[in-house]
Amino acid sequence: MLTLPCNCLTFIRFYLNIVKFVLKTEHNVLKTADFAITALYSRRALLYNKVMEDFKSVIYEKEAKFFSPYACRSDATKGRVREEKPCPLRTDFMRDRDRIVHSKSFRRLKHKTQVFISPEGDHYRTRLTHTLEVAQIGRTIARALNLNEDLIEAIALGHDLGHTPFGHAGESVLDKLIQGGFSHNEQSLRIVEFLENDGRGLNLTFEVKDGIVNHKFSGKPATLEGEIIKYADRFAYINHDIEDAICAGVLKEEDLPSDCTELLGHSKSARINSLILDIVNNSYGKPYIRQSPDFEAMHLKLHKFMFASVYTNPVAKSEEKKTLALIELLFDHYMNHIDELPDFYKTLLETTPRDRVVGDYIASFTDRYAVRTFHEIFTPKGWNV
Repeated sequence: MLTLPCNCLTFIRFYLNIVKFVLKTEHNVLKTADFAITALYSRRALLYNKVMEDFKSVIYEKEAKFFSPYACRSDATKGRVREEKPCPLRTDFMRDRDRIVHSKSFRRLKHKTQVFISPEGDHYRTRLTHTLEVAQIGRTIARALNLNEDLIEAIALGHDLGHTPFGHAGESVLDKLIQGGFSHNEQSLRIVEFLENDGRGLNLTFEVKDGIVNHKFSGKPATLEGEIIKYADRFAYINHDIEDAICAGVLKEEDLPSDCTELLGHSKSARINSLILDIVNNSYGKPYIRQSPDFEAMHLKLHKFMFASVYTNPVAKSEEKKTLALIELLFDHYMNHIDELPDFYKTLLETTPRDRVVGDYIASFTDRYAVRTFHEIFTPKGWNV
C-alpha cells in the first residue's frame, strides 16, 4: 500500500478546500443572479401593468375631454351579463370588436350573399365587404361628431352576423317556416348572446348588443352610436348595390333618378361623401342623428328606386326562386331527420323548439355550403361497380 508524505496530504486537503470554496461561491453567485433576474422581471411586469393601466386611463381622459356630451363613453358602459376581469389595455368596446372579428360567424360572412346570389366575379360585394363598408362609414361619422368610434365599429362588425345564406331571400323563407318568425337582426343578437362559442356566446356589452339588434331603420337604439349604424348601413348598401348592379348590367348610371344624383352626386364616392357631410352638419352637437329634409327625401327616393329596379329585378333575382326552394327543402329535411344535426345543435333541443334549432343551423350556412349540403342530401349519386 502506497503511503503519501504528510506534506502531500496537506496539499490535497488545501486543494479540496479551495474547490469547495469556489463551488460555494458560484452557488451563491448563481442564487444572487437568479434573484436579480426574478426581481427584474417582477419589476417589468409591474411596470407593464402600470403602463397598460395608464394607457387605458388616457383613453378615458381623452373621451371625457373631447367626446360630445351625448356620446357613450367607454367607462360608462352598462357592462356584460357575466362579469369579467378587465383588460389592462383595451376598453370593453374594443374587446367586443375583437371578439366579433375572431368569431366563426364573422368569418362566414365572406361567403354570404349581399344582393347577387353567390357571385362568381371577384369584385361583387358579399355580406362581409358590406359589413366593412358600414364600419368605415360609421367611424367617419362618429369621429366628426366626437362620438365613440370603438362602439360604432363593434356594432357595425356584428350587425349582420345573423344573415342567412342567399341574403334576404333565405331570411324570408325561415321567417315563414319558424314559429315566431325569423329576422336577421334578432338572429345576430342570438348569435352573440348564445350560439357562438358552443353556447357561451361572446358576452358582449349592453350597448353593442343594443346597437346590433336595433340596426334596422325602424329600430330605436339606446345610443347615438347605434343610431349612426342605422344610417351607415343604408348609406353603404344603397350605393354599393348601385355599383354592383351597374357592373352586372342591371343598371346604368343614367337610370338613376336625376334629382337624386343632382343633389347627392354622380358617383358612389360622391354620394356617400355628400350623405356623410349632410348628417354631420345636421347632427353636430345635437342629442340626435338626423338628415336635412332635402337629403332625407332624395335618400328615401333612391332607396325606393333600388327596390323597384334591383332588389326585385327579375334579372338580378333570376335564381332566387331556386334558393327559396333549396332552403325550404333543407329545413323540411332536418325537421324530419333531427339526428343529422351537429351535436351542438342537438343539445339546444333540450331548451329550444325544434324549428328554431333547425333555423339556427340553416341560418349559419354560407351560400356554397347550403348548395353543397343540398346536393349531398337530394342529388342522386352514381353507383360505382
